[in-house]
Amino acid sequence: MTSKLEQLRAMTTVVADTGDIEAVARLKPVDCTTNPTIVLKALHTPMFADAVAEALRWGQSQGGSREGVVAAVADRLAISVGSALSELVPGRVSTEVDADLSFDTQASIDKARAIIKAYDERGIGRERILIKLASTWEGIRAAEVLQKQGIDCNLTLLFNKAQAIACADAGAFLISPFVGRILDWHVKATGKTFTAEDDPGVLSVRAIYDYYKSNGIKTIVMGASFRNTGEIEALAGCDRLTISPQLLEELDKAEGKLERRLSPETVSHVAPIKIDEKTFRWMLNEDAMATEKLAEGIRAFAKDLGALRALVDKEMKAAA
Repeated sequence: MTSKLEQLRAMTTVVADTGDIEAVARLKPVDCTTNPTIVLKALHTPMFADAVAEALRWGQSQGGSREGVVAAVADRLAISVGSALSELVPGRVSTEVDADLSFDTQASIDKARAIIKAYDERGIGRERILIKLASTWEGIRAAEVLQKQGIDCNLTLLFNKAQAIACADAGAFLISPFVGRILDWHVKATGKTFTAEDDPGVLSVRAIYDYYKSNGIKTIVMGASFRNTGEIEALAGCDRLTISPQLLEELDKAEGKLERRLSPETVSHVAPIKIDEKTFRWMLNEDAMATEKLAEGIRAFAKDLGALRALVDKEMKAAA
């Protein structure tokens, strides 16, 4: 019998949640996703030594403030990691807009356009890239503009249905509901132990999938942030799942039949809900888990972005 990973690939597009080039080459996902955390890890590997050296040389030739140059070099390094990943996967590479722009629609739009331009200069077309934006009201509005300009977006840090519906209304190409982080919150809040079948993160993604498919929504649902293979198996059949190398390896070694759990043919009818800004903010406010995890996620990504820029600043000073 084929491994559970191969069975999963027959019903779900598998995405690698990593910047580990060797893991991507070995596990052969269709897409890759990246963020400042992943970029930081990748840049500490020998494989990206040349990219780091090139970006530092480039930075030394740039004018402007020290802070601006450091940020530009960090952006260049992120594009280098994304470019390397694009050579290994047939599909898309997600690249993140700065977390500290999560509440600034126009700045997010400008950064997204700059990312697309940087990839284009390396011969990588926009059809190979997804722009990652936090699922704040401002991030969703940025995605709405970008989608109309032919720039596909991945709305991340998504924790509840209000975010998912607003993303669909904006025409987002893809959403990344976070399974494991939802579970983390509920475990901490209740002290309970959950199985895959009553896992709050799994149930959240199933509800979003149900809403999308029963209302003919084309936005892709890509479950993310998994804590164990049980969560993944419970979402088999979801449009896409982005999975860490460790869990991909576990699935690759696992045997036994993997049953499809999500399918457009078996969804229950869910009535559409109208989401305006007032409704969005109220529904998010009423969901303590989503409110806390969205804020926490933005802070964590911003912290890693700061660490990436600090690394660049240190290396530039050493090379001067």
